[in-house]
Amino acid sequence: MSFEVRIYSVLLVSSSAGFCDSMRSLLPENRYSPVKIAGSVSAANRLLAERQFDFVIINAPLTDGTGIQLSVDVAAGGSSIPLLLVKGDIYPEVFDRTVGHGVYVLSKPLSHATTSVALAWMAATRERLRASEKKELSFEEKMAEIRVVNRAKWLLISELNMSEPEAHRYVEKQAMDRCVSRRQVAEEIIKTYS
Repeated sequence: MSFEVRIYSVLLVSSSAGFCDSMRSLLPENRYSPVKIAGSVSAANRLLAERQFDFVIINAPLTDGTGIQLSVDVAAGGSSIPLLLVKGDIYPEVFDRTVGHGVYVLSKPLSHATTSVALAWMAATRERLRASEKKELSFEEKMAEIRVVNRAKWLLISELNMSEPEAHRYVEKQAMDRCVSRRQVAEEIIKTYS
């Protein structure tokens, strides 16, 4: 288990400068950096097109929209965690519309304690996503290796008239005898017979 301190990038989306100042006091630089601010949906979309953020905190409503679609779009992106802050009277409706998309929704006004708990939940979710992204990458790497090895086996079958089990055994034995990966053996076979 790792106890390293993670640093999270944050995009604050709010048309209220006071809200942004208040949030900045809860986002110490040694834990949250960079912290960027957008005053509208369009400004937020421009920043999101430039870079990815770990957290996107949206203080609704905004000058050019409710922020609901922005939060859903952020969640659909896959690796940013959206937090949508809405007035208490519309909270149930907004929650029902966004929960299925993976958007965290909180009712305003917020206490510092509630905001701190929400940031902790967002960090936990981001770490789970980070682990999932690593597994996905690992899976994709394994699938790529299988494709390369299969291509090499088919070249052995077509060029050297080996059977599929013979080609498989050949790749495995070469990898073991030379203490290299099956992928490296396969790439050499492909280079030789292509």
